[in-house]
Amino acid sequence: MIISSATDYREAARRKLPPFLFHYLDGGAGTETTLRANVDDLQQVNLRQRVLKGSEELDLSTEWFGVKQDLPLALAPVGLAGMYARRGEVQAARVAAERNIPFIQSTVSVCPLKEVAEHSPRPLWCQLYVLKDRGFMRDYLQRARELGIRTLVFTVDMPVPGARYRDAHSGMSGRNGPLRRVLQAMLHPRWALDVGVLGKPHDLGNISAYRGNPTGLADYLGWLAANFDPGIDWNDLQWIRDEWPGPMVIKGILDAQDAREAKSFGADGIVVSNHGGRQLDGALSTARALPMIAEAVKGDLTIFADSGVRTGLDVVRLLALGADGVLIGRAFVYALAASGAAGVRNLLVILEKDIRTSMVLTGVKSVRDIGADILA
Repeated sequence: MIISSATDYREAARRKLPPFLFHYLDGGAGTETTLRANVDDLQQVNLRQRVLKGSEELDLSTEWFGVKQDLPLALAPVGLAGMYARRGEVQAARVAAERNIPFIQSTVSVCPLKEVAEHSPRPLWCQLYVLKDRGFMRDYLQRARELGIRTLVFTVDMPVPGARYRDAHSGMSGRNGPLRRVLQAMLHPRWALDVGVLGKPHDLGNISAYRGNPTGLADYLGWLAANFDPGIDWNDLQWIRDEWPGPMVIKGILDAQDAREAKSFGADGIVVSNHGGRQLDGALSTARALPMIAEAVKGDLTIFADSGVRTGLDVVRLLALGADGVLIGRAFVYALAASGAAGVRNLLVILEKDIRTSMVLTGVKSVRDIGADILA
C-alpha cells in the first residue's frame, strides 16, 4: 500500500498485527471519548496563513535541558513496543539517535534498558511509573544512572489502570485470552515469524532483570494492577527527586494547579498528556488543556505535549498552543509495526516535511519562534 502519513501506517499495522496487539495500541479507555477528542480537538486548531515572509531558510532545531535536538520531537514511552517489531525498542532507539531526538524507554518495555542503551549511539531517556514496589523503582533508577541516562520521565497519571474495554474483546485480557492470542498469531504469519519466532525473549525486560526470572506477557496486566499505587501523593515521591541527579519530567499533567505542584516538587519539565485517552475517559484533550497550563508555568518548566498527534501540522499546532516539544507515541509504533526501523525513519521524514510546510505557510523561520501569534 502507498504510505504518505501516520494514518496509512495505522492501516498497515492493523493488517499485519494480531488483533490483540493492534487494539491494545489503538484503543483507549471506556467509550473512547477522550481518545477521539485528542485527535478532533487538535485538528480544530486553526493557524494564520501568511504570505511573502521569506521563509526559505528554516531552523527545526531546539534545545531541551542543555542538549540540542534536531527536531522538536521525541519518541514517547510505549509499553510492549518490542512486541510490535523484532526487538522493537532497539530499532526505534537507533532511528531516534540517527535523527538526534530522544527515545524514551518505557518501564514495561520488552527489551531491557541495558540492551537498548548498548545499541543506541545517543543517550536514552527513561520512563518510570509510580509503583508500590519501591525496591524495583530504586533498582531501575540505579541501573539507568549506571547506563548514563540523564533524563527521567516520571509518569504520574496511572494510579490505577483505565477501563480499557477493547482489551477484553480483542483477547489481550479476559476469558481464554492466552488461547485467543495464540490463534491470532497463527493467522498473522508475518508477525509470527518476525516477532513471535525471531523476536524472543517475550518478557518484560526491566522487570525480569529486577526479579531475576522472566516476567512474561501472561503476567503483564496482573503485575501492573498489583503494583500501581492509588494512595501516593507528592510527598511520597520526594525521595525520587532527591535521588535523581538529572532532569526530571513529570508526565500526565492536565490541570494548571498540578503543573504548579510539579514545579514546586522540583520538576524540570512536564508532559501535558491524558495518556493517549487511555486513563480517564472524558478527561480534557491535550489541545484544550495545554493553553491554560502554558499560561501557568511557561518559562518555569519545559513543557512537552502528546496525545492525538498524527501529522507534522499537529506538532506545529501544539507548539503554537504552548508546548516546547512534542512526544509521538501511537504514530511511531504504527510505523514500527508496519515496517520496523525503516517505517519509523520514513515517518520522521514525513513529519519533518509537514513541519517545514506548515512553517513556510505560517511565516515562521524557527520552531523556537512558534507561538500563539500564529493561531487564527
